[in-house]
Amino acid sequence: MNIEHVISVANMRESDAQTIANRVTSAELMHRAAQGIFEAAEFTGKVAIVCGSGNNGGDGYALACILCEHGFTPTLFRLNNKFSKDGLFYYQTARSLGAEEGNLSEPAPFTGYDIVVDCLLGTGFRGEVSDDVRAAIEAINACQSFVICADINSGVNGDTGIADIAVNSDLTVSIGYLKTGLFLNDAPYYIDKLRNADIGIQLQREEYKLVDYEMLHMFEGCNSIVLTFEDFYDRFGLKPEDGGIAEKAAQLSAEQGKPVVIKGDHSAVIADIKYIYFCADYII
Repeated sequence: MNIEHVISVANMRESDAQTIANRVTSAELMHRAAQGIFEAAEFTGKVAIVCGSGNNGGDGYALACILCEHGFTPTLFRLNNKFSKDGLFYYQTARSLGAEEGNLSEPAPFTGYDIVVDCLLGTGFRGEVSDDVRAAIEAINACQSFVICADINSGVNGDTGIADIAVNSDLTVSIGYLKTGLFLNDAPYYIDKLRNADIGIQLQREEYKLVDYEMLHMFEGCNSIVLTFEDFYDRFGLKPEDGGIAEKAAQLSAEQGKPVVIKGDHSAVIADIKYIYFCADYII
């Protein structure tokens, strides 16, 4: 049984901040994130990297540096002229190493690219995407390239998995730790394969665990309460965007004294009185 941590966005943010304050610079963590993405996929041919203005975009610029160092000439498609501090450093470095610039406003901007890397929005995204981000997402989804998402599919809420529109990925590379939103609601339908890149962030607190999807039938067979996500929301009067599904599952498990399995087509949340687990059939 493969066990890893699954955490909330707030825990990820706190853990990241504490690691930067006490152990590793933010620029080094950004480089590690980019290295994790580079090692998670087999890069080949023409590569486009679509970058937003935050640190997720910075991961993309750092990835461009690594690609240049390995003989690639990536093309950077910038959403705007805004950068995070570390993102600006890696953008300037990537350009000095030969990375080219693309134009998102062109029709079908990703035609001819073998790989497109989505670095538009990170796990902190909430609400509805802006018009320019929506246009970029639509352009990515319309292309025939192999699509990689950095940390999370842009447009997906990192805690709840809710998305009005999001990037469809062939591979999503979570950074640091897996987030709950990667398993819930809309997210499983945007992700084909998911893996995590450990970049040395010191976890502030344990929350949930990941278990192999192949173990799901064992939890279901333990005199468990098994519900679909829809049935669970109805039972507690919740909406998918409300969040708190893991805690509610734990509450029901404690009240009934038996495991609770909440499952969808590709993922599940399991509460077995003491612990809460997440699993999905697209983890690699």
